[in-house]
Amino acid sequence: MDHLWSPWRYQYVSAAGAVPSGKDFCLFCQVAAGVHEDVAHLVVLRAQLNFVLLNRYPYSTGHVMIAPYAHVATLEEAETSTLEEMMRLAQRCEAALRHIYRPDGMNFGFNIGQAAGAGIAGHIHMHGLPRWAGDTSFITTVGETRVLPEDLETTCQKLTAALAEQAPGSR
Repeated sequence: MDHLWSPWRYQYVSAAGAVPSGKDFCLFCQVAAGVHEDVAHLVVLRAQLNFVLLNRYPYSTGHVMIAPYAHVATLEEAETSTLEEMMRLAQRCEAALRHIYRPDGMNFGFNIGQAAGAGIAGHIHMHGLPRWAGDTSFITTVGETRVLPEDLETTCQKLTAALAEQAPGSR
């Protein structure tokens, strides 16, 4: 029998349901405020109203999240300018991910509210995932395990560089 180890997931799994809520405890608000900790927080781009970071528990290599600096729980609460910039960043991320990984397709979307699957329900964020034909295997379906071919630090370096080569105006 083969064994796959993913000890980095233990912290996430063991804390499920135990994370306090509210702006003071919001992961995205903490990351937004920690400008000097971007590498540790896997931030790949900061723009005027939103920032882009890697998902620490990705479904696929290159799984990004685009989050506003403003702590808002719904699209309805977000400023139009924030949402417009979010879509422009999604477009940039799509181009960068296609350039780096050559995926067969992409998923971009929101999970708004805990019942919809939002891990951080109080702060909207858009997920972006590169997808490949056949990237869902028995291990994901049966074993609830992801097998990623690249570590997060390498993905972070590649994506940061690719996004830096694109349109100016990010901070």
